[in-house]
Amino acid sequence: MTTSRSFDAIVIGGGVIGTSITYHLARLGMTKVALIERDQIGNGTTAQSSCILRTHYSVPENVTLAQRSWAVFRDFSGYLDDAEASCGLVPCGYLIVAPEGEQAEALKASLATQRGQGIRADEIDAGQARALLPIAQFDDAAVIGHEPEAGFADAYLVTTGFARAARRLGATLIEQTTVTGLLRAGADGSGRVTGVTTHTGEQIHAGLVISAQNIWTSELAAWTGLTLPLRRERHAVMTLDCPGARYTSAMPVFKDLASPGMLYFRSYGGGQMLVSEGLAGEALDTIDTNQGDVSLDTVAAVGEQAAQRFPAYADAGLAHSWTGVYDVTPDWNPVLGPAPGVDGLLLAYGFSGHGFKLSPLIGRLMAQQALGLPTEVSLAPYALERFAAGRLLRGRYGVGAVS
Repeated sequence: MTTSRSFDAIVIGGGVIGTSITYHLARLGMTKVALIERDQIGNGTTAQSSCILRTHYSVPENVTLAQRSWAVFRDFSGYLDDAEASCGLVPCGYLIVAPEGEQAEALKASLATQRGQGIRADEIDAGQARALLPIAQFDDAAVIGHEPEAGFADAYLVTTGFARAARRLGATLIEQTTVTGLLRAGADGSGRVTGVTTHTGEQIHAGLVISAQNIWTSELAAWTGLTLPLRRERHAVMTLDCPGARYTSAMPVFKDLASPGMLYFRSYGGGQMLVSEGLAGEALDTIDTNQGDVSLDTVAAVGEQAAQRFPAYADAGLAHSWTGVYDVTPDWNPVLGPAPGVDGLLLAYGFSGHGFKLSPLIGRLMAQQALGLPTEVSLAPYALERFAAGRLLRGRYGVGAVS
C-alpha cells in the first residue's frame, strides 16, 4: 500500500546547502518543510570539503555571497539562536600570491573589487607575508593579497547546526530515503510539481520542491527533461607532516597562483599542512562519492610544488590523503533559482567547490525565492538560462574553484 505525507515544501539533499535552505525556510515562517536525504545528514560531498572561508573572488557577485556568509560564520551560534551551536571557526586570515604577468594583474583587480565592496583586502609586501606565514618563501611573488577576515571551519558542525536549528523550528528531516522522481499535475505529468516519489514507495506531497542534489542533479535532469550542465570531478586532498615547520592554526590559509596546480593550503590538525590543487580534477562518468585512490605520482607532484613554496617541506611525510567530488558547471559557478518550464521546482546545484563558504547566504536567498519574497541579492546572474545565452560568470584566474 502506497503511503503519503504532505508538506508545504520539500528540499532534496541533506548537505550543507540543503540544510541551510531548510533552516532558512523554517526561519522565515515555512515550518511545514521536509528535507529528504538519501544517506545521513552531511554524509555526502559536504563531508569531503576543505572548509575554507574567504571572500576573495574575481567574480563580484561571488564576493557579495561570501561576504554576507562570512558574517554568519563569525556569529554562528547567535545567528541560529542556539548557544550550543558552533561552526568550528578558525579566523586565521587568507593570503594569496601571484607571479608577474596576467595573474598579478588579475589579483590586483580582484583585491580592488573586494575593497570596493567594503572588505579589508590589503596588498602587502614579502616581509609582511613572512611575518604572517613564516614557513613560506615569497621570492617569486609579484603581488601578495591579505584578507584578515577569513579562515576555515568545520563542515560537520555547520551542517548539523543548520539541521538541528531547522528541526527545532518545526522542519522534518527524513534520512535514509532516496527520491526517485517528481510528482507533477496534469494528465500527461507535465504540469506543476506536486511532490516526489521515494524508493520506499511513499509519495511525499508539496507544492514546492527545491533540489540541492549536488552531483546527483543528473537524476533531476532525467526526471524533467531539462538540460542541466554538470561535470562531476574528483579532487585529491592530502595532509603533510613536517615536525620542523609546523603549519599552525594561527597561520593563514594560503592560495598559490604561482604554482602549476594553483595549490591551496591550510593548517590541519593543529600542525599538519592540508594541500590540494585548484584546477580541474578527475572526470567521473558515474555518480560516486566513494574514496578514490590518491596515487604516489600525485603525492609526489603536489609535494614538489609545496616544497617550492615551503622549503622545509621537501622532507615532509604524507600523513593522510582523501578525495572529494565537485559538482562543476561550465563556468565553475552555481545554478540558483527557478527551473525553466517546471513550475514549483527550484534549483541549487553546481557549486564547483564554493558551496561550503557560500552556504549561509545561499540558504537564505533560496528560501526568500521560495516564499516569493524579494531576494536581498539578485539570483539573476546564477540563472540556468545563462549557459544557453552565453552569459557565463567568468573569473579572472581561469578554470578552477578560486573564480
